[in-house]
Formats: sequence, structure tokens, C-alpha cells
Amino acid sequence: MTDEMKRFHNRPYFFDKGIRFECRRCGLCCTGNPGTVYVSRSEILSIAEFVNLSQPDFTSEYLYPFRDSFSIKKHQDGRCFFHTDNGCLIYPVRPRQCMTFPFWFENMRSEKRWQYISDECPGIGDGPLYSKAHILEIIQSE
Repeated sequence: MTDEMKRFHNRPYFFDKGIRFECRRCGLCCTGNPGTVYVSRSEILSIAEFVNLSQPDFTSEYLYPFRDSFSIKKHQDGRCFFHTDNGCLIYPVRPRQCMTFPFWFENMRSEKRWQYISDECPGIGDGPLYSKAHILEIIQSE
């Protein structure tokens, strides 16, 4: 671990004692507010295979160019193309961005922002305990 990373690990955070979280698959993070769900090239291959489409067909039907790769298209109401009344259709192979929610930098940078997210997400406060070290690893892997 570099000296800079040690500095981040050694400073106090509101989540020093860890945070419990377990995805309830409620879809609140998949619907409503507009956002960008980045998918890497390796994730595209996994998802295309999972939905039984060729990579080119999957890309043209469900993605749009974003940065150095793609993002998942949304419906008019802001809902992810893969979110239905039955939940996420690609949950087992969902993008890393989806897997790491709610432990995103913008959510963890202040206790006020975390409280806002906690009020929205029913999985926060339940499930396994994520340690401070694990949360920092997730944030740093973004």
C-alpha cells in the first residue's frame, strides 16, 4: 500500500465501524434519477453472453458510446433497460458500477450524502458488515 493510500486508510470516516448492506433488488437505484451506467468491454462480453446475443447485436440494441466504452440505454422514464417489474434481468452479471452501489465515492464523501442515500435504499443497515477497509477498497477501485 502506498503512503498516499495509507493516509486514506488511517484518517477517520463516518464509516469507521463499518456499514451493513445487502441489496434488496428493489430497483430504486435503477430507476428514476438519470445517470450513466458505464460498462467495460469485458462486462459487455459477459452480459451479451448472459442474454444470449452476439456482442455486436447486444451493443447496438442496449448500449450507447460513452468515454472509452459504452453505457446502458435507459427508457424514457429514466429506468435502466434491464430493470423490469421483476427486477434486474442481468443481476448475476451486472456491471461493476451496479455491484459496488451504494459504496461510491460521491455517496461516501460525506455523512450528509450517505444519510440521503440511506433514506432511499432499503438495503442499507441490513445484511453483512462491510468494514472500513473493504469500503475504501471499493471506492478506490472505481
